[in-house]
Amino acid sequence: MSKLAAGRPATLHEQASQTAARVILKEPYYEAIGGEIGLFAAAYATQIPVLLKGPTGCGKTRFIEYMAWRLKRPLVTVSCHDDLTAADLIGRYLITNNETVWVDGPLAQAVRCGGICYLDEIVEARKDTTVVIHPLADDRRMLPMEKHGELLHAPQEFLLAMSYNPGYQSVLKELKQSTRQRFVAIEFNYPNAALEKKIVIAETGIDPALAEQLIRLAEMTRNLKGNGLDEGASTRLLVHAGKLIAKGIPARAACTGAIAAALTDDPDMLRAVNELANSLF
Repeated sequence: MSKLAAGRPATLHEQASQTAARVILKEPYYEAIGGEIGLFAAAYATQIPVLLKGPTGCGKTRFIEYMAWRLKRPLVTVSCHDDLTAADLIGRYLITNNETVWVDGPLAQAVRCGGICYLDEIVEARKDTTVVIHPLADDRRMLPMEKHGELLHAPQEFLLAMSYNPGYQSVLKELKQSTRQRFVAIEFNYPNAALEKKIVIAETGIDPALAEQLIRLAEMTRNLKGNGLDEGASTRLLVHAGKLIAKGIPARAACTGAIAAALTDDPDMLRAVNELANSLF
């Protein structure tokens, strides 16, 4: 734990201010779908890393934010991509003011401050990059920092979490068994219609009847998955549409911009989704 000049221990907020971590002070709105809160809390208590599996926009990131708030831990989020290197996660030497200094990456920062490190869409990262998390994700709970000559041991408060969308898996982008079997997996999906309606109303403040129509539209688009659409409308897209409607945008225009155009660029599918929206609104 870092120390201040006066010698007293740094507070959680002061620790986070020295890193890429966020301290979430206000409770994020989250509606539990099943037993995911208890399972995550048990994994945290037993120091088992967590893997969140589910389609885009179903609430995985919001869930992580909620659990970070609930467990009172700083949250470090890394959006994974093809160019993400091990040095991007661990750290590197940089030249500052004519001096060469070591700068921790977000993963090392999360370990040092005892936070939750969330690797979002882990399959998007290069396979040689994901290997660096292996010693941190098993009983060793350590992060080798070879370029810095340091072996960083994770404190009890640290948790590694990551997410991916199984629907986008391919031969080139598949989570290796050597990685996934180090994690407790929590399955996510879109909530049932009643719960999704409650979420949309809470997030947007729109009329319940309008929210119900948005839910029906989402169900129609989800039935098109694999038949022209890679994914149906997510809960996130429904919230986007609801927020536009709440600001006075006509429902059809809101659905076109926030749902149809967000789902596809194909002219025929775009027309089909818009027709579905027109039939409801």
